[in-house]
Amino acid sequence: LGYVGVIDERLDYALLAHLADQMPEASIAMVGPVVKVNAAELPRRSNIHWLGQQDYQMLPSFIKGFDVCLMPFAINKATEYINPTKTLEYMATGKPIVSTPVPDVVRNFAPIVTVAGTAEGYLSAVRRSIAAPDVELSRLGIARASESSWDAITTEMTRLMERAVVRARGTNAERVSGMSSAAGEYGVPLAP
Repeated sequence: LGYVGVIDERLDYALLAHLADQMPEASIAMVGPVVKVNAAELPRRSNIHWLGQQDYQMLPSFIKGFDVCLMPFAINKATEYINPTKTLEYMATGKPIVSTPVPDVVRNFAPIVTVAGTAEGYLSAVRRSIAAPDVELSRLGIARASESSWDAITTEMTRLMERAVVRARGTNAERVSGMSSAAGEYGVPLAP
């Protein structure tokens, strides 16, 4: 099981400890720099591995080794408005993802991401994801991540801007056309 990202006040450390205690056979890899929290206060279990910050190029190798990608966010002020980019990164791998009910994850990524609001629900979701990975959800996740690539987003933004320009030109043409006929009725010359 694994998490890749900043290890800070946004994570639910009691949930991680519960997961480690209830699944002693599982290894939990926590990959990322520790900031804004005291590293000495992180839950210490033989199956939780605090791996620290890693080279960005190595992150896909870590995720490749996960059976389940974890998003164990605390539900607090720090997570009220987050939209974790790791969701799409995890989706691109085709791995099962289990998250706590962060509002943007629920709104934008369920049901591709399994969302659980209690420690027991989270534990059950992780166990189900290991026992029977959903191939269709993996495909949907990969497709959703592809639709959200930099190239896909810039292509869509370009399309929307071009459509807006065409609409604006049409509106201006109608306005100019209307002005031409009104001005022509009164013999007023139109400026070019």
